[in-house]
Amino acid sequence: MKKTILIWLLATSLLTSASPADAQQHAKIPKIGWLGARPAAPGGGIELFQRDFRKLGYVEGKNIAIESRYAENKLDRLPTLADELVRLKVDVLITPGTNEALAAKNATRTVPIVFLSVSDPVGVGLIDSLARPGGNITGFTIIAADLAGKRLELLKETIPNLSRVAVLWKPQDPGSTPQWKESQLAARELGLQLYSMEVSSADKYEGAFKEAIRRVAPLSP
Repeated sequence: MKKTILIWLLATSLLTSASPADAQQHAKIPKIGWLGARPAAPGGGIELFQRDFRKLGYVEGKNIAIESRYAENKLDRLPTLADELVRLKVDVLITPGTNEALAAKNATRTVPIVFLSVSDPVGVGLIDSLARPGGNITGFTIIAADLAGKRLELLKETIPNLSRVAVLWKPQDPGSTPQWKESQLAARELGLQLYSMEVSSADKYEGAFKEAIRRVAPLSP
């Protein structure tokens, strides 16, 4: 549903300057910029949009252009890539996550930016409010921070004797920090002890899980 709404938003609002028929008669065609920390799995990410745009009559290289840039998991490259897309005069910037959206916001105050999955867009400073985003940014939020406490509450209801919980999060991700803070607040109210599983990259997961199991596993009688 979210993807469908975004496709229609871009097709009807941001691309009104050139319909599928008109675009073929003009030298300038609508240009979309895609900024990602890393390429998505085959069939995901930008490929999904390309497929659905084709259903609406927008074919890349014919009446629409797509410029994609990826930081290859090197987040410090995002600002440079965002600046590059802005210099290419894209008509809209699409960003999958929080880090990409922040880089895009710092790169332009005029090019429309649409973020796809940001846990706390207000908290990280992307928008003014959910009701009135303001500026040139809009998008979709997963309200993960607001749900963090509820998840712990449901977990406690499911396992009444629960006392220790490991929480996986990434300090380098601005969207992950609010979730950790909300989890701590909820844990105090529920009488739970949290163990922080801080990971900086995917290759750290195995070690983090092993350490978490050691820390939170029930003590032997």
